[in-house]
Amino acid sequence: MSQSIDPIWIFSACVFLAVFAAIEAVQSLFFGAANYRSQVNRRLQQQENETSRVQSIIDLRRSRGLTVNADWQLSFIWLNKLIVQSGINVDMTKLGLAALAAGLVGGVAGFFAAGIMGVLAAAPLAGFVLPVLVLMYLRRRRRKKFTDQLAEAIDIIVRSLRAGHPVPSAIKLAARELPDPIGTEFGMVEDEITFGLDLESAMRNMYQRVGQEDLPLLIASVAIQTSSGGNLTEILEGLSGVIRSRVKMRRKITAISAEGRISAIILSATPFALFAIINTLNPNFYGGKWDSPIMTYGLAGAFVWMMLGNLWMRKMINFKF
Repeated sequence: MSQSIDPIWIFSACVFLAVFAAIEAVQSLFFGAANYRSQVNRRLQQQENETSRVQSIIDLRRSRGLTVNADWQLSFIWLNKLIVQSGINVDMTKLGLAALAAGLVGGVAGFFAAGIMGVLAAAPLAGFVLPVLVLMYLRRRRRKKFTDQLAEAIDIIVRSLRAGHPVPSAIKLAARELPDPIGTEFGMVEDEITFGLDLESAMRNMYQRVGQEDLPLLIASVAIQTSSGGNLTEILEGLSGVIRSRVKMRRKITAISAEGRISAIILSATPFALFAIINTLNPNFYGGKWDSPIMTYGLAGAFVWMMLGNLWMRKMINFKF
């Protein structure tokens, strides 16, 4: 006599597997990134564990989401670029499975909260939007650290060039002396130059891996010196001063615009905080208004106006130069 399996058990098993995969994804994204940042220089450690220098740079490219030839692995270039520039060390297949698991967990939670509409809203949010926001946060933090290190790296290269070292040796010195992220990035530049790539192309590859907005100045300086000649030491020394001035100006702007950012946060959070307080103190305050069509249009209009206000305030405090 055949025994039927209760669908509740199957559903519970699927939820358990999805939650387990989501926890593994969070641990890989956050704790793995923390271990990555805590290393002095990941490239040097990679080379200590590898017998071949070629294999070392290949493994570094693959772990960052690139192919053996430093091309993008995914068809969605913007997503692949976001993963690479975030600096995480994760396999693309595992990352995709983790996103699917997170979407399943979000869909299950949305189903119990609001039915089919909850699934349609929560599944994409948990499986796609939330991971992308996490990657954007990691990329922004990595770029900030790279910016703080860039002027110092250029100074090391300048001092090495003045001592009579060639450009690859100067870049190698900066890669060994500085921690991640700039240590590994400059080390990969030095490896690519050693394997036959010209300096300008290696710098452009680094810009694709980092996306920091001061790097085009360095690439332009190298390109001008390569095509027209000149003293690279003096060019880089002037560039170091320019980058330090830009960093100083950014910090001044951040301090000046702090009041505007705090105001935007308070104004955006106030309606939700008031709603939570009123609904807690008096759950029947809104009564039967929730089912009224005008309530839906009113909330949608308020949300749109809030987003427009946030965009306008962001425009007021966001400076580009």
